[in-house]
Order: sequence, then C-alpha cells, then structure tokens
Amino acid sequence: MASFTRLAAFAALLISTISNVGAVGTSGQGTTTRYWDCCKPSCAWTRPGLTAPVKTCDIQDQPLADGVIAQSGCTGGTSFMCSSQSPWAVNENLAYGFAAVTSSNPSCCTCYKLTFTGENAIKGKTMIVQATNTGDDVSGAQFDIAMPGGGFGRFDACTREWKATPAVWGAQYGGSNTNQCSAFPAALQSGCGFRWDWMKGVSNPTVDYEQVTCPSVLVAKSGCSVSDYVPPSNPNPATTVVQASTSTSATSTEAQTPTSTIEASQPTTDNATESYPAAGDEVDEVDSIATKSGADTGVNDEVAAAIDDSTATGGSEETTTTTTGDAVVEEEQQEGEGDDNTCEA
Repeated sequence: MASFTRLAAFAALLISTISNVGAVGTSGQGTTTRYWDCCKPSCAWTRPGLTAPVKTCDIQDQPLADGVIAQSGCTGGTSFMCSSQSPWAVNENLAYGFAAVTSSNPSCCTCYKLTFTGENAIKGKTMIVQATNTGDDVSGAQFDIAMPGGGFGRFDACTREWKATPAVWGAQYGGSNTNQCSAFPAALQSGCGFRWDWMKGVSNPTVDYEQVTCPSVLVAKSGCSVSDYVPPSNPNPATTVVQASTSTSATSTEAQTPTSTIEASQPTTDNATESYPAAGDEVDEVDSIATKSGADTGVNDEVAAAIDDSTATGGSEETTTTTTGDAVVEEEQQEGEGDDNTCEA
C-alpha cells in the first residue's frame, strides 16, 4: 500500500509539472524580448473571458470601428496595431506598456508587473505590461515587449503600413542596434525612443514578474480587460511622461539572450487588487512604502503600490531554473524575439 501511495503521489506531481510547462504563472522569474510587427494583435479577436478585444487601427493609424472582424494587415487585411500601444515612461523608475505572451496558455488582457533584474543599468526598475498578443514561439515566462523598432519577427505589416526599410528599422529580430528613432514615423518615435532612454539600451533583461490588476490607463489604451476586471480604487494614476529621445548618437548595450527560461506555476488566483494613487500623492506614498520596506525605494507612489501590495501569487509553488544574467554584449536577438502575432486569418 505504501508503494502504491508513493507511486500515486509521484504521478500527481508529474502531471502537475507537465501542465505548468509553457504557462505564465502568477509570479516567478522570466525573460524579456522586444518586437513591433504592426500586425493585428491576436488578442484583438473575439475571445472568451474578455470584456472586449484589443483595439486596432487602419493603415492610417486611425481606430477601426470593425476591428474585431477585420483581417490582419500582415495577411493583406485592414487591421493593424495602433501606435498608441507603444510603451511609455511614467518616471525614471516606472513604465507602462504592452507585451506578447505564450500562445500555449494565453492570458489575453492580463497585466504583469515586471521588475528588471541582472547587472545592468535598469536593475530594479518596474514596468507594468498588459498582454495584448500571443506567440507560439514565446516561452512560458517570456514577455515580448511591444516597442517600435524592436524587430518584426516572423510577420511584417510595417513595410506595408509605414514603408519600413531595414536601413532604419534594422534586423528582423531585435531591430536596429543604434538609435534610428528620429527617422521613424512621428507617431512611433516616442515608443522607439523608450528603448534608448528609459531602458538605457539594455537588451533582453531578465525580470521578476507577478500578475497584478491592470492600471486603468492601460485598459483605456487597449480597450481590453478580463471579464471580472475591477479598476483600481483610483482610476487616474500619475502619468507624468518622461520624453523619449530621438537622437541618433546612442549605441545599443545589448544583453545576451538568457540560455534558459524560468517556468512558473499555473495561476491559482485572480488578479490582485491594487490602488494606483493620483498625481500629487507621490511624496506621502513613497515615504509610507519606504517605512514599510525599511529602505528608501526611490520611486513614486505607483511603483510603491505595485511593489507593496501585489497579492496574486495564491501560494502556488514555483519550479525554478537559473537564468543567464544580463551581460552588456552586442548581440542580435534569437528566434522568438519579435515573433508574436499569430496572424489569424
């Protein structure tokens, strides 16, 4: 009987482990890459569990009234990614944006707080991203951040929409290794400059991530949220934008692509409920968080809220694997970076 019990326990553990491979958990360690293919995001199609699909735009970058049914621009259709879904800096320590996640367990319109790790210039910075796209070559704990100039990947609607050229937009994977943002269309220049300013040119940094409630400003831009979404108690977070540079003098400090991805366990709880204070509350909120953590965080109230009270782990266990650090090395991105749109017909 004891042998049978041990065998049953082992089988249950094996099944649990297999079911979590390729899944984005409520928290864990992971990797980031970048892309911008201009295609209709895969979360822009009708999916169960969403209040509405992600907004899309026409070839003139204007909102589409029939974006849900319009075919993707990467297959000759009329639906493209909107430039408004570019990343932006709230301040030097906090940024918002959008990302693609694995298609093996898509979490459309779920938000994640990414805290950058590794020995690099953005270590400790925080970015909150909403999953608006999926990719069959994006691994379970990989977040492919949408940023203009980040590389097309397997699909390319940018050549058709913006007349993109390799001379300006760079390589298929990873984009340009120098700042070419001043040569981009005006609507994309700020999002392109995000990589060189707020991210300091660091490429593919590793992260600690956790699932959080989406800030209202992200939901407003994408038009999408999960069906049980409850906005944060303050719907108007501070949004002081740090202007991105479009100068051409910067040179990329590329980081090595991690050799392995850390998988996290299957989500066991709904999104955490968080509060994003309004502008003007920064000093008191930061002081409060610094007192709780025993150190001066050096961030504004939104970072404090995201760091202090993310409760979405649900007590789930994590299966961890060591990832390669973010060495500052010039290197093109590998497959899976920028290749996120399922390009559904």
